Amino acid sequence: MHHVIINGVPFAADVDADTPLLWVLRDEAKLSGTKFGCGIGLCGACTVHVNGRAVRSCITPVSAVAGSAVTTIEGLSPDGKHPLQQAWIATQAPQCGYCQSGQIMQAATLLRDYPQPTDANIDAVMSGNLCRCMAYVRIRKAIKLAAGMRETPHA
Repeated sequence: MHHVIINGVPFAADVDADTPLLWVLRDEAKLSGTKFGCGIGLCGACTVHVNGRAVRSCITPVSAVAGSAVTTIEGLSPDGKHPLQQAWIATQAPQCGYCQSGQIMQAATLLRDYPQPTDANIDAVMSGNLCRCMAYVRIRKAIKLAAGMRETPHA
């Protein structure tokens, strides 16, 4: 039995120790906001927070997070009022939307570390989260809106 705290609620998963956290969240906890993308930790669709830091849940075994606090997109703001969620809506950032929960979770870490991020900060932190729809310009705009910044034109 593996015990984690998911979105503030204690959860026990009766799974093998090497079961990826992603499958515990989706299949055991029935939280479908975290998405499966590549399965090898490269695309970022599965990004969640473990003890406040962004991690790729598809390559993180549940045994590695025993006793930890896990936050999914559902727990970021249960009522959808997190500044990033509101900015995503205001800027119409997603196109298909599949990767967006991972994008938002990564962006939450970005804004915690860099409350007024530069374009270089955004590029460095968000570069590992892939979007096949190429919504990167709108994602940048949403991040800056959530940070209370004006969008600066790109060269």
